[in-house]
Amino acid sequence: MKRIIISAVMLLLIEGAFAQQAQFGIKGGINFANIKDEAAGNTADARTGFNVGGLAHIHITRAFAVQPEIVYSTQGAEYDNGTLKLNYINVPVLAQFMFGDGFRLQTGPQLGILTTSKFKSGDTKVDVDGYRTADLAWSFGASYIGHMGLGIDARYNLGLTDVTKSSSTDLKNRVWQLGLFYQFKH
Repeated sequence: MKRIIISAVMLLLIEGAFAQQAQFGIKGGINFANIKDEAAGNTADARTGFNVGGLAHIHITRAFAVQPEIVYSTQGAEYDNGTLKLNYINVPVLAQFMFGDGFRLQTGPQLGILTTSKFKSGDTKVDVDGYRTADLAWSFGASYIGHMGLGIDARYNLGLTDVTKSSSTDLKNRVWQLGLFYQFKH
């Protein structure tokens, strides 16, 4: 909880520093998440989930912006014997390169704070403790925003850190996201 508050304060500080250029917005979409076992070289099946949150789009130049976000994201993976549900508060900070009429390419780091970790098999749902509270990822994506402020976003989050506490595994999040966003006062 402390990390979530610190992240929110950082977002507000960034907004204050760039208040003249900042445009705020909301976003939401669908996730297709899985976990890759780097040591074994295999990937679990995708878990379909969602993401929802807010953003601050801060123009640095006409063609370059920084976009910090705070997003709740349901992630995890599907296995033969059940579903691993890892839910995060993600804080990506994206560098956006804008060109054409509303097109954007974006990339940047993302810090994920684990909120819940559960395994569901049939009607049984249990908490699992073997996962780290922080996940570092790198995001790649593209988006398009229309003249009215409504946009579409496609993104891939490549997990960089092992999300387990075990030294015998090397599990990393992999998440495709497709969603809509709305920027106020665009």
